Amino acid sequence: MGSCDSAAPKKQNSASPYFDLKGFMEKEVKHLQKLNPEIDKAVMVNDSEEHKKIKISDWQKELSAFSDADINKSAWQGLFSRQKNATEDTYTSDNDKVAVKSLTIQYKDHRIFKIQILMSNSNTLYTSRDTLSYFPDSLYEIRKTQHIKLLNQKSYRITGRFIF
Repeated sequence: MGSCDSAAPKKQNSASPYFDLKGFMEKEVKHLQKLNPEIDKAVMVNDSEEHKKIKISDWQKELSAFSDADINKSAWQGLFSRQKNATEDTYTSDNDKVAVKSLTIQYKDHRIFKIQILMSNSNTLYTSRDTLSYFPDSLYEIRKTQHIKLLNQKSYRITGRFIF
């Protein structure tokens, strides 16, 4: 009997305690591979910007920054607080060891309308801040600012607009 009881909590711990961003993005990748939309992609580095209309051949790679920001890492369990209302679900952490500072999921008509992730990394030589935004079937954007000590700050922005 005792062994049955100890197995139950292990099973519970394997479930994602927070929003399953990785699982959501895996479904989006499959959906986008099926749709194969054309993308109006803009890439900006500092003040230089370039636009192209392209087809994405590897959606998993294209959206990997979102999947990599999954907050369900076992080392991060218990480090996020959650605020939820009818239209928004937000997870925040102020722990220095956690790169993801906030994950916000906005809902419209009971469907995910927007996902926004704020990330921050810093040490004595390097500081970076990222803002990742994803609007299903509409737009994705990755903004990054990084500053390496003794070098000028760099800003990047990648925006992909879906063309259907």
